[in-house]
Amino acid sequence: MKVEDSTWNFGAIIDRTLKLIKLNYLQTFRELGLDITTEQWVILDRLAEGDGISQTDLANDSFKNAPTVSRIIELLVKKGFIEKKRSSDDRRQFLIFLSEQGRLCHAKATPAVKELRRRGWTGLDESDYKEFYRIMNQIGDNFS
Repeated sequence: MKVEDSTWNFGAIIDRTLKLIKLNYLQTFRELGLDITTEQWVILDRLAEGDGISQTDLANDSFKNAPTVSRIIELLVKKGFIEKKRSSDDRRQFLIFLSEQGRLCHAKATPAVKELRRRGWTGLDESDYKEFYRIMNQIGDNFS
Protein backbone atom coordinates (compact mmCIF):
# COMPACT_ATOMS: atom_id res chain seq x y z
CA MET A 1 0.00 0.00 0.00
CA LYS A 2 1.30 3.45 -0.89
CA VAL A 3 1.65 6.02 1.89
CA GLU A 4 -0.71 8.31 -0.04
CA ASP A 5 -3.41 5.60 0.09
CA SER A 6 -2.95 4.64 3.71
CA THR A 7 -4.91 5.92 6.67
CA TRP A 8 -1.96 6.11 9.05
CA ASN A 9 -3.14 8.07 12.03
CA PHE A 10 0.19 9.59 13.02
CA GLY A 11 -1.63 12.53 14.64
CA ALA A 12 -3.13 10.25 17.29
CA ILE A 13 0.27 8.73 18.01
CA ILE A 14 1.85 12.17 18.37
CA ASP A 15 -1.04 13.34 20.58
CA ARG A 16 -0.86 10.26 22.86
CA THR A 17 2.90 10.61 23.22
CA LEU A 18 2.69 14.32 23.99
CA LYS A 19 0.01 13.70 26.64
CA LEU A 20 2.23 11.09 28.33
CA ILE A 21 5.24 13.41 28.24
CA LYS A 22 3.24 16.32 29.72
CA LEU A 23 1.77 14.07 32.42
CA ASN A 24 5.25 12.93 33.47
CA TYR A 25 6.54 16.51 33.56
CA LEU A 26 3.56 17.68 35.63
CA GLN A 27 3.98 14.82 38.10
CA THR A 28 7.69 15.59 38.42
CA PHE A 29 7.09 19.32 38.95
CA ARG A 30 4.47 18.49 41.59
CA GLU A 31 6.86 16.09 43.37
CA LEU A 32 9.47 18.87 43.41
CA GLY A 33 6.93 21.26 44.92
CA LEU A 34 7.00 23.50 41.86
CA ASP A 35 3.82 25.28 40.83
CA ILE A 36 4.43 25.26 37.07
CA THR A 37 2.96 23.64 33.99
CA THR A 38 4.82 22.23 31.02
CA GLU A 39 3.92 25.34 29.01
CA GLN A 40 5.30 27.58 31.76
CA TRP A 41 8.44 25.43 31.91
CA VAL A 42 9.08 26.02 28.19
CA ILE A 43 9.06 29.79 28.79
CA LEU A 44 11.22 29.59 31.93
CA ASP A 45 13.71 27.32 30.16
CA ARG A 46 13.95 29.65 27.17
CA LEU A 47 14.50 32.65 29.46
CA ALA A 48 17.22 30.74 31.32
CA GLU A 49 19.12 30.50 28.01
CA GLY A 50 19.11 34.29 27.79
CA ASP A 51 16.49 36.63 29.11
CA GLY A 52 15.62 40.22 28.36
CA ILE A 53 13.75 39.24 25.21
CA SER A 54 10.43 40.37 23.78
CA GLN A 55 7.17 38.45 23.98
CA THR A 56 7.32 38.07 20.20
CA ASP A 57 10.74 36.41 20.39
CA LEU A 58 9.51 34.17 23.22
CA ALA A 59 6.54 33.12 21.11
CA ASN A 60 8.74 32.36 18.12
CA ASP A 61 11.34 30.49 20.17
CA SER A 62 8.73 28.39 21.98
CA PHE A 63 6.58 27.64 18.90
CA LYS A 64 3.53 29.15 20.62
CA ASN A 65 1.20 31.87 19.42
CA ALA A 66 1.40 35.37 20.87
CA PRO A 67 -1.86 35.27 22.89
CA THR A 68 -0.81 31.99 24.54
CA VAL A 69 2.61 33.38 25.46
CA SER A 70 1.00 36.55 26.78
CA ARG A 71 -1.27 34.48 29.05
CA ILE A 72 1.66 32.35 30.27
CA ILE A 73 3.74 35.46 30.95
CA GLU A 74 0.98 37.02 33.05
CA LEU A 75 0.68 33.81 35.12
CA LEU A 76 4.44 33.65 35.62
CA VAL A 77 4.54 37.32 36.66
CA LYS A 78 1.79 36.65 39.25
CA LYS A 79 3.79 33.67 40.55
CA GLY A 80 6.90 35.85 40.82
CA PHE A 81 8.97 33.80 38.37
CA ILE A 82 9.48 36.50 35.74
CA GLU A 83 9.50 40.27 35.41
CA LYS A 84 8.39 42.52 32.57
CA LYS A 85 10.38 45.67 31.91
CA ARG A 86 9.66 48.30 29.32
CA SER A 87 12.19 48.34 26.49
CA SER A 88 14.45 51.40 26.39
CA ASP A 89 14.48 51.15 22.57
CA ASP A 90 10.72 50.90 22.08
CA ARG A 91 8.46 52.15 24.87
CA ARG A 92 5.56 50.06 23.49
CA GLN A 93 7.49 46.82 23.97
CA PHE A 94 8.19 44.87 27.15
CA LEU A 95 11.22 42.68 27.68
CA ILE A 96 10.90 39.55 29.79
CA PHE A 97 13.41 38.55 32.47
CA LEU A 98 13.66 35.68 34.94
CA SER A 99 13.32 36.82 38.54
CA GLU A 100 15.51 35.36 41.27
CA GLN A 101 12.61 33.09 42.20
CA GLY A 102 12.34 32.03 38.53
CA ARG A 103 16.05 31.21 38.43
CA LEU A 104 15.70 29.09 41.58
CA CYS A 105 12.69 27.29 40.11
CA HIS A 106 14.58 26.60 36.88
CA ALA A 107 17.64 25.36 38.75
CA LYS A 108 15.51 23.04 40.88
CA ALA A 109 13.65 21.59 37.88
CA THR A 110 16.55 21.25 35.43
CA PRO A 111 18.09 18.00 36.79
CA ALA A 112 14.66 16.33 36.79
CA VAL A 113 13.89 17.59 33.28
CA LYS A 114 17.22 16.22 32.03
CA GLU A 115 16.33 12.87 33.60
CA LEU A 116 12.89 12.91 31.93
CA ARG A 117 14.53 13.63 28.58
CA ARG A 118 17.02 10.82 29.14
CA ARG A 119 14.26 8.41 30.15
CA GLY A 120 12.20 9.36 27.11
CA TRP A 121 15.09 8.54 24.83
CA THR A 122 15.99 5.21 26.46
CA GLY A 123 16.70 2.57 23.82
CA LEU A 124 17.31 5.18 21.13
CA ASP A 125 20.51 6.80 19.90
CA GLU A 126 21.72 9.92 18.12
CA SER A 127 20.84 8.60 14.66
CA ASP A 128 17.29 7.91 15.91
CA TYR A 129 17.09 11.49 17.16
CA LYS A 130 18.27 12.86 13.82
CA GLU A 131 15.65 10.79 11.99
CA PHE A 132 12.93 11.75 14.49
CA TYR A 133 13.86 15.43 14.12
CA ARG A 134 13.80 15.15 10.32
CA ILE A 135 10.43 13.39 10.30
CA MET A 136 8.76 15.78 12.75
CA ASN A 137 10.03 18.81 10.84
CA GLN A 138 8.83 17.31 7.55
CA ILE A 139 5.36 16.68 8.99
CA GLY A 140 5.32 20.25 10.33
CA ASP A 141 6.42 21.62 6.98
CA ASN A 142 3.73 19.58 5.23
CA PHE A 143 1.09 21.37 7.30
CA SER A 144 2.63 24.85 7.11
